[in-house]
Amino acid sequence: MSKSSLIQPRTLRGFRDYLPEAMMPREQLIDTARQVYRSYGFSPIDTPALEYEEILAGKGGDESDKLMYRFEDGGGRRVGMRFDLTVPLARFAAQHVGQLGVPWKRYQIATVWRAEKSQRGRYREFMQCDFDTIGTRSLAADIETAVVIHDLFSTLKLSDIHIYINHRQVLTGLLEQVGLLDQSVVVLRAIDKLAKIGHEKVAKEIETVGGASPQQAKEVLQLCTISGTNDDMLRQVEALVSSSETGMEGLDALRQIVAGACAAGVPPDKIKIDVATARGLDYYTGTVYETFLDRLPNIGSVCSGGRYDNLAKLFTRQELPGIGASLGLDRLLAAMEELGMVEKVSTPAQVFIPFFEKSRLHEYFQLATQIRSAGIGVEVFPEPKKLGQQLKYADRRGFRIALIMGDQEFTDRTCQVKNLATGSSEEISLEPDTDNLVSALRQLLV
Repeated sequence: MSKSSLIQPRTLRGFRDYLPEAMMPREQLIDTARQVYRSYGFSPIDTPALEYEEILAGKGGDESDKLMYRFEDGGGRRVGMRFDLTVPLARFAAQHVGQLGVPWKRYQIATVWRAEKSQRGRYREFMQCDFDTIGTRSLAADIETAVVIHDLFSTLKLSDIHIYINHRQVLTGLLEQVGLLDQSVVVLRAIDKLAKIGHEKVAKEIETVGGASPQQAKEVLQLCTISGTNDDMLRQVEALVSSSETGMEGLDALRQIVAGACAAGVPPDKIKIDVATARGLDYYTGTVYETFLDRLPNIGSVCSGGRYDNLAKLFTRQELPGIGASLGLDRLLAAMEELGMVEKVSTPAQVFIPFFEKSRLHEYFQLATQIRSAGIGVEVFPEPKKLGQQLKYADRRGFRIALIMGDQEFTDRTCQVKNLATGSSEEISLEPDTDNLVSALRQLLV
């Protein structure tokens, strides 16, 4: 093949390859999310990447429709690639509720696609880590959602976070006060952009798209800047929505959710009522959540969600209310990299065995097998190169320990245990078996 006929290796804009050093922390994060979700009784499911276009279209709103990848497949069917995991979940629940029963709790960790402008921590192909409770309107599920979010970040050792919580009924009550109830969908979409585009542009959108007067837009933004402690917020919002039955219902729900989450162990200063938290997707009907890192608030919400009680009604006559949240895996990883919390390692094994005595290959493998049987990951180098070259390889890959054995060590039944981070080493006896070596490795790998 001539040089000119070679295909340039490249990826599409907004898509990316993951090298081992990127996949290692990614998989660790996924494992942590899975562990936390399962500890609350959420069961795993999966759904297809492609759905019929009618399943996805119109569920998240006009903006979601614009971002959806859609096309006609080889069979002439109009299909779309899922832009989130919640809409497919509603279809899944409606289709399988007879087998599942309710209430039912699920988690799903899978890739989604959105044809949006790529930027820091935001790609066109990315992974979501969702957990949801289907089939109950009980506030117990709303409380548990906040608790799971907090537990997830605590387990990840990210304690400097805040969970912002609001209720769509509170927003409905507030919009009633300023005469914009009929334009609530447009106004809520605009409010959701407040942190991204600022007050001035949000006000302009409320006026131009929502048909509001400058005074109405001003009042909406004033409502969204209410601040204070949770008790302060509850008092201020109550004064504004006291004449709205819907607004008061939402306010009472917020009061119970915050109290319940704190009783379940969420520190009171970590969960904050915020009237500006709206969530732009049209299917939300009740509680909404957004989670921000205190040290990197501008990277956006790293775990969001809310209650969607009417979404499954599009697929079944049975009531299937739902609530849940989604961890933004790629955005969180981008943030953790900025914070220096991601270790650059490209191997899942921690122990490395150099192979430099050609006649001892089988014995190297025997040693590796004995260590793996104790639950410790080991890699044996495949070629009998110079020891220095192999140790450079081990250091570059991020191994923590090298087990060095030449002819003399095999004869004496000893092993040189080298700490690759410090350069120190010690000799461990392999008599009568490898128990001493395994014990020493466990102490070093703590």
